[in-house]
Amino acid sequence: MLSSNDFASGSWELVVQVDHPSKEKDKGVPLRVSGDLHIGGVMLKLVEKMKIAQDWSDFALWWEQKRCWLLKTHWTLDKCGVQADAKLLFTPQHKMLRLRLPNMKTVRLRVSFSAVVFKAVSDVCKTLNIRRSEELSLLKPSGDYFKKKKKKDKNNKEPIAEDVLNLESSPTISGPPVSPGLYSKTMTPTYDPVNGSPVSSTMTWFSDSSLTEQNCSILAFSQPPQSPEVLADMYQSLSLVDKAKFNAGWLDSSRSLMEQGIQEDKQLLLRFKYYTFFDLNPKYDAIRINQLYEQARWAIVLEEIDCTEEEMLIFAALQYHISKLSLSADIQDFTNESEVDEVEAALSNLEVTLEGGKADNALEDITDIPKLADNLKLFRPKKLMLKAFKQYWFVFKDTSIAYFKNKELEQGEPIEKLNLRGCEVVPDVNVTGRKFGIKLLIPVADGMNEVYLRCDHENQYAQWMAACILASKGKTMADSSYQPEVLNILSFLRMKNRNSTSPVASSLENMDMNPECFVSPRCAKKHKSKQLAARIMEAHQNVAQMSLVEAKLRFIQAWQSLPEFGLTYYLVRFKGSKKDDILGVSYNRLIRIDATTGIPITTWRFTNMKQWNVNWEIRQVAIEFDQNVSIAFTCLSADCKVVHEYIGGYIFLSTRSKDQNETLDEDLFHKLTGGQE
Repeated sequence: MLSSNDFASGSWELVVQVDHPSKEKDKGVPLRVSGDLHIGGVMLKLVEKMKIAQDWSDFALWWEQKRCWLLKTHWTLDKCGVQADAKLLFTPQHKMLRLRLPNMKTVRLRVSFSAVVFKAVSDVCKTLNIRRSEELSLLKPSGDYFKKKKKKDKNNKEPIAEDVLNLESSPTISGPPVSPGLYSKTMTPTYDPVNGSPVSSTMTWFSDSSLTEQNCSILAFSQPPQSPEVLADMYQSLSLVDKAKFNAGWLDSSRSLMEQGIQEDKQLLLRFKYYTFFDLNPKYDAIRINQLYEQARWAIVLEEIDCTEEEMLIFAALQYHISKLSLSADIQDFTNESEVDEVEAALSNLEVTLEGGKADNALEDITDIPKLADNLKLFRPKKLMLKAFKQYWFVFKDTSIAYFKNKELEQGEPIEKLNLRGCEVVPDVNVTGRKFGIKLLIPVADGMNEVYLRCDHENQYAQWMAACILASKGKTMADSSYQPEVLNILSFLRMKNRNSTSPVASSLENMDMNPECFVSPRCAKKHKSKQLAARIMEAHQNVAQMSLVEAKLRFIQAWQSLPEFGLTYYLVRFKGSKKDDILGVSYNRLIRIDATTGIPITTWRFTNMKQWNVNWEIRQVAIEFDQNVSIAFTCLSADCKVVHEYIGGYIFLSTRSKDQNETLDEDLFHKLTGGQE
């Protein structure tokens, strides 16, 4: 019953639901409030009226109709627009969430449902001891994704329970104040020299983290390979359109989980979203490197990325080697300093490659303009024409290739000059068949020109391929990353080289391998088991001396060298076009791809981008490039915000440097990715 005083004061009744075991869900708590009462005052009144003694500091008000949190506690009800008909829920901001990691392990932990996803992922990564959280995000797959994975364990329920790592008591994110970062630069780590994981003394820094040493090793060590039957159940032949639909599931980094309809104890995927892996360091990144390796491994085995059969066998050999070392009981026995130095020396070349390269001598060749000149074979595809290569004298300078009829005519006009800036560079190699080719897709006004180059031997191929890769990014051979790139290509070619003269591994070693576990189901069907095992063991001879962490980094490196690496696909309709196309988004470019044939049509580099924006009314992304080139497209397989965030995210990640002391400009990320709706 309302009194005259209630009318005079302008107060009214607000019913608030409380998310608490002792309160009935349908029965709310009525409060007498007025429009000038602030949100903090509402929560105080609510707690006083309930008379339940507990810590309410993590609770906040959620507005059902508006699907938003009322976190600005100093705002009044009038300012928020809350009236008597508002459905408010008083609920914890941190709730349980199940995350499937790249290694297919599921962790269950407490996550902020009120912070934006970018911040929530950062907190999760601190708990899991994964640096560079900005490279990861959460993905909500289609409804039947997890059901398919459960089918394989219908008859045996125990493995499902074992696969869930419960971190419910995690103090890192159990309340509003998040602990300071785990990666203090002032600390010298004690780490295992073989796998790079922190040993017991290091774990004492991570007192905030709920990861025990056992849990840390679960995440830092690769899991035993799945059986061929499990792989067959998981395997799906995906078209580019199917991949585009899957990529629609990335959550909006600028909104909270609750705002995106994610419910408590929901299962999501935690994945590396952006394929720029900055500052990979075996001393600190045991878990990060292992999860990256696992994401790459599953992408190869389930054919989410294409590779040749020769490359598949190299990946299989590395997997077998890593699997063997991971199961070895002697893995923790390396502790003396000389071996630490040995491993560091072995990893130096890999670290240079993965981090972007450093010059061995800063003043080396500073006055010279590097140049390559040699006889190569050229082929330009034309209709109704056989693939015939013709030899010319080629000169590679700056970011261009010119070719002449012979060496004597080099000082004259070339037959043609190819500018490689912004082109696509695709390896066309079969080491066994002594074929060392380079496929160039060079952008022109109406699409892409296709050019094939053929080299005579490995060293020549490595030099020219490295020069082409750098030129496509607008860099010359004077860049410090040229020599590391050449060495990287040569090392990968040597892994592919089948050494038939060296003795094949013993039959005993062959027997402990199930070769179908290490290759895709489609590849396994092509070969008999013994034949496949023999070929994997043959390839294994080239990697058998590697340490565990070196083998994982080499696997990641080989994954990065695949032509399709780092491409995320979306189905779009370009302005003025009558048919749908695929848009490939990579760390440095956008590619328009024919949805039917899968052939690239044209490429646009981020370095040439002047600006991009979104017309939120018609959901169209518009981008302007240099030389008056502009494109516009609408997204068909996902919201345009997803693609907009991908582009902005890659540009944000390109601004990172080691001088930043691992602090991120979160405001800049949201400015580049958030958009204005």
